[in-house]
Amino acid sequence: MLLDFRVRNYRSIRDEQALNLVASTPDRSFRETHLVPTGLKSIPYAIRSAVLYGPNASGKSNLLHALDFMRAVVGESATGMVPGALFNVQPFRLDAESSGQPTEFEISFLMGGLRHQYGFTMTAQRILHESLVVYHTAKPTQWFRRAVSANGESYSYEFSSALTGPKKLWQDSTRANGLFLSTAAQLNSELLGPVFRWLTDSILFLPAHAMVDHNFTTAMLATPEGRAQIRDFLSTADISIDDIQTITRKGFRNQLLIQAGGISHSSMEEDEFLVPVFHHKTPHGSARFELQDESQGTQRLYSLVAPILDVLREGRILVVDELDSSLHTLLVRRLISMFHDSEINQNGAQLIFSTHDTSLLDHGLFRRDQIWFTEKDRAQATHLYPLTDFSPRKNEAWERGYLGGRYGAVPLFGDVPSANQASSSDPASRDGSLGARA
Repeated sequence: MLLDFRVRNYRSIRDEQALNLVASTPDRSFRETHLVPTGLKSIPYAIRSAVLYGPNASGKSNLLHALDFMRAVVGESATGMVPGALFNVQPFRLDAESSGQPTEFEISFLMGGLRHQYGFTMTAQRILHESLVVYHTAKPTQWFRRAVSANGESYSYEFSSALTGPKKLWQDSTRANGLFLSTAAQLNSELLGPVFRWLTDSILFLPAHAMVDHNFTTAMLATPEGRAQIRDFLSTADISIDDIQTITRKGFRNQLLIQAGGISHSSMEEDEFLVPVFHHKTPHGSARFELQDESQGTQRLYSLVAPILDVLREGRILVVDELDSSLHTLLVRRLISMFHDSEINQNGAQLIFSTHDTSLLDHGLFRRDQIWFTEKDRAQATHLYPLTDFSPRKNEAWERGYLGGRYGAVPLFGDVPSANQASSSDPASRDGSLGARA
């Protein structure tokens, strides 16, 4: 269960920004549906979903990308990075000071009934700082801390007695461009392995307009249970699909072969594929369609079935940039409500997404602490803040308030010159402005 995510100096995010998924305790609305108990006295509930609003290029995507980037660094630093390889990290570049500063990530999450707080600071060349804190009681225990020494060549380490295992081996095996957590997990640390797996496996990120590989959903059709789940999921969307079946079709698959010495070559091999077939039925007849014959919205929804069901079943975190892309508003509401339904979402799965659909700013769909905004300041740096900062009244119309600019995070439009103004301007000036823009 994700409790908090913080990031500094990443893309358009210059100063530290924090997305907090801990529920506001004074707010008792939707406690049975929209909140999941943590079992912790200090933070008794976390929210099951959070939505981000803001104008285009305000940093919504960058915040979600930052969470996925952190996950990827944890997953790949120990095995996917060779000595001397560079991280593709992008600091804030619109002022000279920030562009030369490191990037920082920190995440707080609940695993095994215990709160964990893990973070690291990095440049493209190396990890500068890394630490893990575990809350066995109200007082935290720092399992390990790693920091680059003053000479910039070596690292100093601090370990707690709570962290058992061959720590010296893990320390000596950790490269400058690798994380200690990841290295220890790869070397079979009994305590750090679960932390590593939570960070790498619990977060599923879907970029904006991404078409997820539909083969994940098609594979579910191979079992009667999976077929029933997909059919029921799509039937709730009211897209007139009466049944789904599969046919086997032959085709060619690209095979990558790696030989001794690292020499690789690819070949095309004939293989069999499962192809989904959708049965539509009306009072006047019926027809069968393959996936490419369905609408863009149906294709996107079909590709999302397997990831969403997996996240709900395993209690993971689904992060989606522009969830409403190609999906009807009512269908988006249905997807959100699945995460708020304790019968469907029995393991505390969470949904974090961005959208421009202001009709979702509805008292019947969200609590105030589930709504967040992003906007940029004059320096073009992203700021993230919650609706609760404005202490909205109990029955305040959130959508009207947002579109009216009460909460900020809306685009500001300049005056558009009329056609007469444009035609009367100097041609050389027009050419110069186009050239500068190009």
